[in-house]
Amino acid sequence: MRVEHQIRAFEQVFEGYDGAMPLHRYLVAYFKQNKQMGSSDRRWATRYVYSYFRLGKTLAEFAVLERLAIADFLCNNTSSLIVEKFLPELVSQISADLGTKLKLIVEKYPLFNPKEVFAFKALRSDGIDEVAFDKSFFIQPDLFIRVRGTHIQAVINQLQANNISYVEIGDETIALPNGTKLEQVVSDPRLYQIQDLSSQHTGTYFEPNKYDYWWDACAASGGKSLLLHSLEPNINLLVSDLRESSLLNLQERFQLAGIKKYQLKAMDLLQNNDQILHDYAFDGILVDAPCSGSGTWGRTPEMLCFFQEHKVENYAKLQKAIASNVIKYLKDGKPLIYMTCSVFKAENEDVVAFLLENFDLKLEKMELIKGYDKKADSMFVARLIKQETTLGGANA
Repeated sequence: MRVEHQIRAFEQVFEGYDGAMPLHRYLVAYFKQNKQMGSSDRRWATRYVYSYFRLGKTLAEFAVLERLAIADFLCNNTSSLIVEKFLPELVSQISADLGTKLKLIVEKYPLFNPKEVFAFKALRSDGIDEVAFDKSFFIQPDLFIRVRGTHIQAVINQLQANNISYVEIGDETIALPNGTKLEQVVSDPRLYQIQDLSSQHTGTYFEPNKYDYWWDACAASGGKSLLLHSLEPNINLLVSDLRESSLLNLQERFQLAGIKKYQLKAMDLLQNNDQILHDYAFDGILVDAPCSGSGTWGRTPEMLCFFQEHKVENYAKLQKAIASNVIKYLKDGKPLIYMTCSVFKAENEDVVAFLLENFDLKLEKMELIKGYDKKADSMFVARLIKQETTLGGANA
């Protein structure tokens, strides 16, 4: 029977996954090694395994397939053979809103508790709407692109020509269904940048000036640098990262974006980099710090099951060390922009408090960017200003 076939495909994928690598990378490798799986098998196995992990820690004592049916019912608006087999009485409600479906599951399974999906409630930053945050894990986030205002109509025309649903957000942002293959839809990749809505919002904290010299210290593939450049094209940039592979990706993105005025350096920010940066002084520094990524777990729901709490403290130590090591290269009166894609207080407000206590900085503003009610990631951003050196004082 087809349902048994789908179950076997799911079980083969699920039982081999141990959380050691991101799920999407594991699936790519698994399907490459198991080419006998047809496109339908791959599609259903992917849907099922992602749905399963969205249950997080709730109903942990239930059998895997029953948990899978519950998860697939909650996370999708089209029915599946798993739902039909294990929850036949709920098939007619598959397209109902999430609130209704959650009530139906609670009625059938009184032990079901959405608050148990995210098992790290005590660690969260203040101000999070617990109900909305927990519900968000059953919803696949959107794909967001940032488009230059002069190009947005050209992009929209191509989306419409390919019958792709979209939502315009502001003057330069478009939300699309996750999984949209933009490279097959928009003919010119120079017209847009893929960047989450909350990540785009961090740009309101940058405030670059013409001819400034900025350092993107944890540049990764360059998303924040691209955003900074879009705000002020006439800046000079230093971009650095520990991983040379990320910097190669960054160079490709910069080339597409037409960015030419930049320097690129591979650096370990936990080490003393005075030999590299001894004469550098920056008008702004971006620290998009390595973090737990807990604000993005709607995209990587496997982390709800595999993340270990002790790692939060490890990340916080790393973040404090990185931020501490870059401050001396910041000019007086200029901003340090500290960012994470975390919802954990230890990685956010506590790091800011540490920096204020140990360095001559002034907090101008900070924000937990709540993306969970916008089908986006949640992030944290703070703008700290290095105080001017007084007579007789020493530089921080």
